[in-house]
Amino acid sequence: MDDPVAHLWRGTVALRVVTFLFALGNAIVQRDEYERPWLAWATIAAMALWSAFTIQAYSRQHGRRPWIVAADVAVTCGLMSLSPLIMTDAQFLFDVPLITTIWAAGPPVAAGALGGQVAGAVSGFVVGLSTYLNRGGLTVDLVRDVVLLAGAGFLVGMASTTARRSAVRLAQALRTEAATAERERLARSIHDGVLQVLARVRKRGTELGGEAAELAELAGEQEVALRSLVAAAPTESTVDGDADLRPALQLLATSRFQVSTPATQVMLPAGTAFELTAVVREALSNVDKHAGPDARAWVLLEDLGDEVVISVRDDGPGIPDGRLASAEAEGRMGVAQSIRGRVEALRGTLELQTGPGEGAEWEVRVYR
Repeated sequence: MDDPVAHLWRGTVALRVVTFLFALGNAIVQRDEYERPWLAWATIAAMALWSAFTIQAYSRQHGRRPWIVAADVAVTCGLMSLSPLIMTDAQFLFDVPLITTIWAAGPPVAAGALGGQVAGAVSGFVVGLSTYLNRGGLTVDLVRDVVLLAGAGFLVGMASTTARRSAVRLAQALRTEAATAERERLARSIHDGVLQVLARVRKRGTELGGEAAELAELAGEQEVALRSLVAAAPTESTVDGDADLRPALQLLATSRFQVSTPATQVMLPAGTAFELTAVVREALSNVDKHAGPDARAWVLLEDLGDEVVISVRDDGPGIPDGRLASAEAEGRMGVAQSIRGRVEALRGTLELQTGPGEGAEWEVRVYR
């Protein structure tokens, strides 16, 4: 994949060229005032060679490496440290630019493009500290330079981080779009074939009765499950590791279990979404095992902004008082571990409303 911050690297290369030309012009203007002109020209030559190397490296994706950027900071500070040997005391007194002058602004920008705002700000501070050590005194102009160096690295780093995140989100959106298109194509194919056959088997089996009716019921359940599968939104996760809870819950729908979800995404950490799906699956399994073969259940997912609420309600006979405690005492840990334990691990709340002949309703609340 192309580097999403390639434009920042092109800007870094352009900055390196422009700042070197400025440093060269400064050396030409100050050539007669330097204490050691030969060392000044040797430093300018070293800056030219290093500029050529970094321009070539930063212009190619494989050359944008942490060790090159770290070396850029070290070389810049090293060449800057030659300023006290090159310049006279009078030049320091009148705040004549160091031999590297604004050429030293390149490494913080490169560090920001590579490593983000923290790397850019730290590199700017390091170069600014080197400026202070070579100047030998703290002035308003020096503080300004440090702030500008650190700020430039921080801003470029922020732009770099934002560009990378945007590229990841765009790639995810394209994958989701492709998955949705493929799902719709498969849904049309399934609807024209398998679903119509299952619907025909269900209808005809019901008409015949007997064992055919049992086959009709099974065909009906598979029809509902298949419709839920092709209708479910594709699983999607973000760069931060969040996932949409809706698709996993939608796949739990059958002819007896109805699942209602919001029209918009319900994004949660992927681990949280997995655990909540397991809670709902266990609750529906209990309905299937204990509420009777004719019991129905309804799952409702609500996104309230700062919290997510899941309700699982059934029309079974309800849970007698003390039934859950006795089951836990007997070692049957379905509710204690698979439901209550998971909710507690997520630091959520779990409520049960039930009574004889009133069915049971679990309400799970998880805070974001």
